Amino acid sequence: MNKVLKIGLIGILLLGLVLIRFYEHELFSDPLLEFYSSEFSYAQAPDFDVMQVLGSTSWRFLLNSIISIAIIGIVFPYRKTILFAAVFYALAYLILTLLFWFFINDMERENFLTIFYIRRFLIQPIFVLVLLPAFYYQKYSVKEKD
Repeated sequence: MNKVLKIGLIGILLLGLVLIRFYEHELFSDPLLEFYSSEFSYAQAPDFDVMQVLGSTSWRFLLNSIISIAIIGIVFPYRKTILFAAVFYALAYLILTLLFWFFINDMERENFLTIFYIRRFLIQPIFVLVLLPAFYYQKYSVKEKD
């Protein structure tokens, strides 16, 4: 794949991540979006259906993950790298969703910030920002040893 095509595809995928963020209120039915955009540290926890929030958060994680893995696959088109990224995202989803479910099941004021940060990892494409430099470092540190 030539360099211009790679950059174009990455740009389109990045635009996809931006659009998911920009249209989050229309795409995802999440009462925690409004709750965390207000001064939540003094507020009462909103009433919500836990399964609906988990479903909406999972859908958003899936969309962000697919786009992020596609970006990683374009930058590092190696089967092992893409497979590692997919397994990493699956494990992150499993661990973070279990923690998220545990804390929102009985949402207490002292857990608001914990829920906020766990949710942030689930709904934002943060892992691609960690994995891309890690794969880059791995690729070029292995080359130096050869």
